Amino acid sequence: MTKATSRLGGDKDTGITMNAKRDFMTLLDFSSDELTSLTKRASELKQLRKRGARHTPLTGKTLAMIFQLSSTRTRVAFEAGMNELGGHAIFLSPNDSQLGRGEPISDTAQVLSEMVDIVMIRTLSQDDIETFAAHASVPVINAMSSRFHPCQLLADVQTFEEHRGPITGKSVAFVGDGYNMCHSYINAARQWGFQLKIACPDGHRPDQALLDSCNEASLVESPREAVEKADLVVTDVWSSMGHEEEADARLATFDGYQVNPKLLDFASKDALFMHCLPAHRGEEISEDLFSDPRSVVFDEAGNRLHSQKALLEFLLQGR
Repeated sequence: MTKATSRLGGDKDTGITMNAKRDFMTLLDFSSDELTSLTKRASELKQLRKRGARHTPLTGKTLAMIFQLSSTRTRVAFEAGMNELGGHAIFLSPNDSQLGRGEPISDTAQVLSEMVDIVMIRTLSQDDIETFAAHASVPVINAMSSRFHPCQLLADVQTFEEHRGPITGKSVAFVGDGYNMCHSYINAARQWGFQLKIACPDGHRPDQALLDSCNEASLVESPREAVEKADLVVTDVWSSMGHEEEADARLATFDGYQVNPKLLDFASKDALFMHCLPAHRGEEISEDLFSDPRSVVFDEAGNRLHSQKALLEFLLQGR
């Protein structure tokens, strides 16, 4: 890999020589070894924080956070994470950014590249994120699009491995809408080497080409078949961002796809349950599921902070 000669070149304070910039559009942008190292590093950073140790390798660095969609966990994790690493984060709402509004995305990317060190974007359009990354000279992170949600998978794998050890070779069930979370689980199965069984109603299945690219992932006929003997069971809301107007119709379409303790009983005896949140209790999950001892959704949510700190550190320090 060639060395960058731009503002991502040598760091005078630390002596670190940076490689050419990397982007994080999907899990496939990193190697399996890099992803494994990231989740391991996230757990290390988590322990450093618990001990109260200061770790500020990103002092003087600035993150631009572009949100065209609402966010709780992603915004707080990136903003708090950048602060804890010694850097600074700037929040740009749809009213604060010209992304796709008058100014070409390519121009916005080049302008921000002159002012900040790294950019994360949450927007429905995967094409917009990729266009931005193609014209930016600083690293760009996909903080969720209609196509993928790779940052969430870093936290999910970290959480599973903290509770149950390596996820490689395990069985994972995804029950629900074959949308961005399902797509990212397909990529995760390919990168970490676990078996993924997907149960989705007709008309809401994942992208077939993406599914065909992953030998580890398969569609099954029912939620029960997906969950049978699974080590991890995952779901997401039935009406994701951009589908709110379909909510009533989807309640009927997804009837029978709710994850509840009774369904989890078909999984392995030490199975875990995850949900990326926010959840609609009484729809994709039962009212009582979060209190079930197999649920680790709040550990999962908390690990967004640590996994995103590891991602920022990796992209800005090249290690």
